[in-house]
Amino acid sequence: MKGLNSLAGVLVIVGALNWGLVAIAEFDLVAWIFGEDFGSTNPASRIVYGLVGLAAVYLMAVFATGRRHAEAGGHAATASH
Repeated sequence: MKGLNSLAGVLVIVGALNWGLVAIAEFDLVAWIFGEDFGSTNPASRIVYGLVGLAAVYLMAVFATGRRHAEAGGHAATASH
């Protein structure tokens, strides 16, 4: 699980950085990597965008589960060990 959490974290960071670049510089890094113009997509870039979205949903579930566990008196930090 720790590896999946790390992978999801990296994907969410990539997505967040991409959105930051879109906002600040009107530059879509993912589109650029896959040879597309700003705002354009191809199958490969859509896969990356989809994985970023799935990673965000996964991490929301992980955080929500950890919060409920901590509120119930458990030790959320040690639950993944």
